[in-house]
Amino acid sequence: MDLNLKDRTAIVTGGASGLGKELVLSLANEGVNICFTWQRHESHAQQLIDTVKATTSVKIIAVRTDLSDEQSRHQLFTTCIEKLGNADILVNNAGIWLSGYVSELTQYDWDRVMNVNLKAVFHLSQLFINHCREQDQAGSILNITSQAAFHGSTTGHAHYAASKAGLVAFSISLAREVARQKINVNNIAVGIMATGMMQSNIEQNPDYYLNRIPLGRVAQPDEIADIGVFMVSPKTRYMTGATIDVTGGMLMR
Repeated sequence: MDLNLKDRTAIVTGGASGLGKELVLSLANEGVNICFTWQRHESHAQQLIDTVKATTSVKIIAVRTDLSDEQSRHQLFTTCIEKLGNADILVNNAGIWLSGYVSELTQYDWDRVMNVNLKAVFHLSQLFINHCREQDQAGSILNITSQAAFHGSTTGHAHYAASKAGLVAFSISLAREVARQKINVNNIAVGIMATGMMQSNIEQNPDYYLNRIPLGRVAQPDEIADIGVFMVSPKTRYMTGATIDVTGGMLMR
């Protein structure tokens, strides 16, 4: 199926590894030019750029970004426009998953999670929709949320669950605001994936995690990415404010 994405330009946060990396690869294979963020591992970012350039003809850049910092977020958006000329897709993928029960959580860790998982989404979405308005163009925003937004956390991640629940409500509100502007805003809710963020937990207690998944296996990032790419394509132009369940049955809503 041709998704009609060729020559579009996407910003993908947290694109150097995990689901973000697979989103970058899938978008590139559809002919999308890409600006993705990285923060700690420059070598991973460069390897991804080399892979994309070796297999596609798209333009791709990586921008070191501290998503918890307003100036850094603004610089990311400015750099994308300056080097790639436009942005008509925004994928808010980056997130942090800090541990700690409410009784022991520090305000610092609470704020760190909220700044990256929720505040950065608000700010980048604001920059994006204002850019689309100035250019009189349509656009698509995809936010990566979690089954924890609906189920909460049982393993000391209340701040993560709260940030992801806030993301769902924010996405619905934003979708209502910009629908007539021809910008759609949707979420995919992920469950347990084989990524660096979860790998050690899965290895320590595999039965606990697998028993929570009706399909009986952990998701691979590439199969989630393919759904995400479809969600930012013109094929979903009549869908907005929706959250798609890609949790292997953990959510079922």
